[in-house]
Amino acid sequence: MRIRVFRSPHDTARALARGVAAALEDNPSLVLGLPTGRTPIPLYDELAALCRARVVDFSNATTFNIDEFVGLAATDPGSYRAFMQRHLFDRVNLPPRRIQFLNGVARDLTAECERYERAIARTGGLDLLILGLGANGHIGFNEPARALVARTHRTPLSEATRRANAALFGNDVRRVPRQALSMGMATILHARRIVLLATGGAKARCVERMVNGKLTPALPASFLQLHRHVEVWLDRAAAARLGV
Repeated sequence: MRIRVFRSPHDTARALARGVAAALEDNPSLVLGLPTGRTPIPLYDELAALCRARVVDFSNATTFNIDEFVGLAATDPGSYRAFMQRHLFDRVNLPPRRIQFLNGVARDLTAECERYERAIARTGGLDLLILGLGANGHIGFNEPARALVARTHRTPLSEATRRANAALFGNDVRRVPRQALSMGMATILHARRIVLLATGGAKARCVERMVNGKLTPALPASFLQLHRHVEVWLDRAAAARLGV
């Protein structure tokens, strides 16, 4: 893994936003995989600012988000689609037809997961996938388990993950869905380039285990060690246990 450490979450987000802008300049038809959660919000703020300044152009890009809650429509304010609409899609010049998202209220969720895999394949695959990191080592909604699912799938959510998402539901964990749809580990690892973004001291132990620990489904992020072109972008707090 290539490790990059920045002074603060703001510096990390600003640098990554510039990196995304450069990737789009090199390939205007870039296929981007995008995360949700608190960590990427500063990145999306920076990308919106770059778009306002006409430094970045999303008009020919395509995006695929990593996951979505089961049982929530795109218009539900707690859905990940609504989150992305608020924080990025409404703020950049990305055509709606180029936004790809899992449908958490599809009648047949297995068929929906298969549809998503086909949609990714039709674009030629993900060029750049940006990931967040859960405190328990999950990426997407690939939770710690005895085994990991390869492709996009329906999955139960751990209580820790539900608590981490409670802010989307008025800080009431009882309202957080118990299941989600998520890209699988093979889907993730087939991206041409992966950037994992982690900030804050609460992520430091998990980052250290991901980078230096053994490969194990008990820490799904450890499987990133298998990828040929993965970068880990950290602030100083998240990198504190790496000795870099």
